[in-house]
Amino acid sequence: MDLKQLEYFVRVAELGSFTRASIALNIAQPALSRQVRMLEVELRQNLLDRNGRGVKLTESGKLLLEHGRGILHQVEVAREEMGSARGALAGRVSVGLPPSLSRLITVPLARAFMQHLPQARLTLTEGFSVQMYEGLRVGNLDMAVLYNPVRSPDLEMSTLHEEQLVLIAARDHPLRQDTPLPATLSLREVAALPLILPSRPNVFRILIDAEMARFGLKPQVTLEVDGLNAILNLVREGLGHAVLPAYTLSSFSNATPFVLHGIHSPRIMSELNLVWSSRRPSTETHKRALALIREVVQQAVAGHAAGGDREAPPPVLAAAPPTPSEPAGQRPSRRR
Repeated sequence: MDLKQLEYFVRVAELGSFTRASIALNIAQPALSRQVRMLEVELRQNLLDRNGRGVKLTESGKLLLEHGRGILHQVEVAREEMGSARGALAGRVSVGLPPSLSRLITVPLARAFMQHLPQARLTLTEGFSVQMYEGLRVGNLDMAVLYNPVRSPDLEMSTLHEEQLVLIAARDHPLRQDTPLPATLSLREVAALPLILPSRPNVFRILIDAEMARFGLKPQVTLEVDGLNAILNLVREGLGHAVLPAYTLSSFSNATPFVLHGIHSPRIMSELNLVWSSRRPSTETHKRALALIREVVQQAVAGHAAGGDREAPPPVLAAAPPTPSEPAGQRPSRRR
């Protein structure tokens, strides 16, 4: 298989048009079309359905696109390793970030790379855990920051931080005027509230459902929304409550409309991990990148917890009476 033909096919598939791909690749459209057609002949498969409005991937084309991106990325890694043999920390580093952390660490991470790995090319991808796992599997991502990853022989992982989930409510919620929520609530009390949660298989949803099921509880889900900012906007408007790590509010420029309430009996603990593939070689650039990500994430999360996020005012904290102790022998809960 010709790598240049594969690169041309991937670009046409991504842009959905031979015309746009020819401009991006700086190659004449007839030559581009001919190269992609030669790839189809070699594979004995039609990869693209061509029409007047552009191209559409066939099932075979979708399969090759998935593998092709990974193959081309691994070629970049091979080039980087050859450069590393000459002492240069260069090449592409692709990192996946969860939406709840993206705003908090994107800028400091980019600055750290520019300072410590100036010859490396950083690619940041925001997405949910399912997308991240797939990216790590096919080679589109070199590493990712994930919540509660499933242990696997295909993955290496390092714990970055453990965070307690909290109940996030609107400060001016209409119901608060008559029945204000206490500073901390038991998990049973949280289950009785109208909640705005992401749908499964979101890791926070799985964690919440699992912990409530352990105690014979079921969340009262008012809305299922797969988008962090959308969830928090709905909470701000008083349409329900969210259960998330406190630092997810860093995605808002003004977090003062929100109130945080602790959850106890049990606490729900989420584990943040740095994950990378155990099946692919790790270059010196990747090893340095892993160390940088670990340092940046831990500093950013710790700084936000201490009120060090200068870009966003902290949320209002509910007045805190003494925190109820958890039942004897009961440990904070964390599902992996």
